[in-house]
Amino acid sequence: MLTLPNLLTFSRLPAMFAIVGLMNAEFKWAATIAFWLFIAAALTDWLDGKLARESNTVSTFGRFMDAIIDKVMVLGIMIAFVAGNGYFMGYKVGGMLLLLCILGREFMVSGLRMVAATQGTVVEADAGGKVKMFIQLNAIGWLLGARMFEQDFAHLFAGDARWQITGVHLLGLGFFVLSAVLTVTSGATYFRRHGHLVFK
Repeated sequence: MLTLPNLLTFSRLPAMFAIVGLMNAEFKWAATIAFWLFIAAALTDWLDGKLARESNTVSTFGRFMDAIIDKVMVLGIMIAFVAGNGYFMGYKVGGMLLLLCILGREFMVSGLRMVAATQGTVVEADAGGKVKMFIQLNAIGWLLGARMFEQDFAHLFAGDARWQITGVHLLGLGFFVLSAVLTVTSGATYFRRHGHLVFK
């Protein structure tokens, strides 16, 4: 359990709490620290798997915790987006509905995996699930980046340059909407392929 890849995996859990706390902090550079802490946490998601393969320490426990902690980190920050002010530019209800779609899918697929495990079948993440995670991480990164520019670097975007911050914000919202769509469609794919394990 205490291998370096597993420690990197577990590090994303306290990082999520720190990021959410910084998102709601009012001191200067809080938004910047939140952004770069998220980038570091996202990089550990790539690094822990690479180190585990290179050191031949890939384990069922590691793969299970990697998937669970990824979901906890992403969903925790997305919930903070909905609870916070300004992230959805006046479309907070829409953001909440998209988040509920994401939450519902994640619980349903996790339940499918648990049922499959009781029958000795491992449901691995497919290409759709990996693309979904990549888009979710992009959505979080761009939205945190927009808040960073707004709070800590607004003086660099005065006057006509303000559209650049708005552009980053809109890009983050676009990725958020796309992540919700891919979350639902990839979830449907899981049930189309493995639903027979539940509905029998």
